[in-house]
Amino acid sequence: MAANPPSIAVDLAIGGMTCPSCATHLQAALAAVPGVQSAQVQYPVARARVQTDPQVAVSALIAAVTGVGYTARLQAEAGDAPSGPQPAAEGGLRVAIIGSGAAAVAAAIEAAGRGARVTLVERGTLGGTCVNVGCVPSKLFIRAADIAHLRRTSAFDAGISPCTPSIDRARLLAQQQALVEQLRAAKYQNVLASHPAITLLRGHAWFADAQTLRVALADGSEQNVRFDRCLIATGARPAVAPLPGLDGTPYWTSTEALASAQIPPRLAVIGGSVIAVELAQAFARLGSRVTMLARSTLLSAEDPALGEVLAAVFAAEGIDVRLHTVADHVRYDGGEFVLSIPGGEVRADRLLLATGRVPNTDALGLEALGVSRDARGAIVVDDMLRTSVPQIYAAGDCTHLPQFVYVAAAAGTRAARNMTGGQARLDLSAMPAVVFTDPQVASVGLSEAQARHAGRAVDTRVLTLDNLPRALVNFDTRGLVKIVAEAASGRLLGVQAVAAQAGELIQTAALALRAGMTVTDLADALFPYLTTVEALKLAAQTFRRDVSQLSCCAG
Repeated sequence: MAANPPSIAVDLAIGGMTCPSCATHLQAALAAVPGVQSAQVQYPVARARVQTDPQVAVSALIAAVTGVGYTARLQAEAGDAPSGPQPAAEGGLRVAIIGSGAAAVAAAIEAAGRGARVTLVERGTLGGTCVNVGCVPSKLFIRAADIAHLRRTSAFDAGISPCTPSIDRARLLAQQQALVEQLRAAKYQNVLASHPAITLLRGHAWFADAQTLRVALADGSEQNVRFDRCLIATGARPAVAPLPGLDGTPYWTSTEALASAQIPPRLAVIGGSVIAVELAQAFARLGSRVTMLARSTLLSAEDPALGEVLAAVFAAEGIDVRLHTVADHVRYDGGEFVLSIPGGEVRADRLLLATGRVPNTDALGLEALGVSRDARGAIVVDDMLRTSVPQIYAAGDCTHLPQFVYVAAAAGTRAARNMTGGQARLDLSAMPAVVFTDPQVASVGLSEAQARHAGRAVDTRVLTLDNLPRALVNFDTRGLVKIVAEAASGRLLGVQAVAAQAGELIQTAALALRAGMTVTDLADALFPYLTTVEALKLAAQTFRRDVSQLSCCAG
């Protein structure tokens, strides 16, 4: 009688299963790996036990699991149920990641789930820009300013008495920082700690060669990190305009502005793009007298109509907007900034520079490797996040891609898949963008100017919000929705909006754009009445009728 072939038992902890059929699907995938004698996947305990020939690598089993859309890691001992962090599998692809923001952590999680051994290097605060000094604190600060504004004045003051709010910035700052610390711990520190295949190093990393990072650790020592693939996700920092007299003055960037425990009586803002308009309005609503100096117009990269609406809103709120104005000198004297501008000067207690961001790529040793960068220093990547050096990838604000946290996270995830054998592409053709002013400004797809520059024949319509029932009942008709469509087919090419909830509206437009819908499709779709998103339907209807002559909820 023949002896049974030798075998070993491998227990895997499985992630991502949502139903018993997932277990069946996974069991078939594992059984198909050459050398696997049997496989059993238990959905209730998220575990797989695989009997294999001795020569079968654990990494082959993990690859089979990740190949069908789940995650896997080796358990501590055969027969043990998952119980917290477990040791990583032996061997496996070595992935190094520089940075710990949205792109870096998304990539680390994805790469570890696909069987790689990941070393993540962070030289500063864990979590990167968004959670620490960007999205989270700024949107909390903006919301606090919105509340102060509504208590001071609203369209319903005749029936609801307004009041003058007392602003305790120190307490608001404490609330803000508590949330930042909570999210940093929950979404970065704890998440990384829960993955045994991820090692976090604290220190500054640079490339010793095309397969080695040199890391100056926080304790003063140095360490080499060898890798098979590397992701650069070092983010960006606020740009500092080359303004004569600025050096040595206590000017603010967005980082210092959001960390300040005071609301200055007078604030000068240099800039007219996203960060400038968001913070200018928020500080004004919390009590600062704000003067903005914009080199061009507000939101000059967007359709001109959007910046025009916003400029009118700011003027109505008492914000002094100086368009096409550049300061040629600044001095700081007696606690006061004095900005020289054509024909006069601007005086302020604080000066905020909001003139863009600079990629953090200047201390990585990229020149010696031949990693291509653009004129700003941003790393150039293709749609698979590859740089000009085959084994090195990049994602997030250090690249030439749009600087949004959701783009960074999506890029990080796709880079990780590609570093571990995948073929994932980043498609930005329907990328929504939102500016968190009040009203919000949002866009997706092509503007009219972009479409015409690309040689497209277009048809456009603009719906002002005095045609939107939701805006009418809110007594807030500030804003518009513009649709850009292909002239011949009516296919949607882009949408731009200024509205109280434009950020919510724009995602519907993004889905319509991705689905290849026409303006007729949008006009005929059912939209809930008395919602802001109904503006999309009404704007689409303007391509074939005068919506001012419709009943209030005409289909």
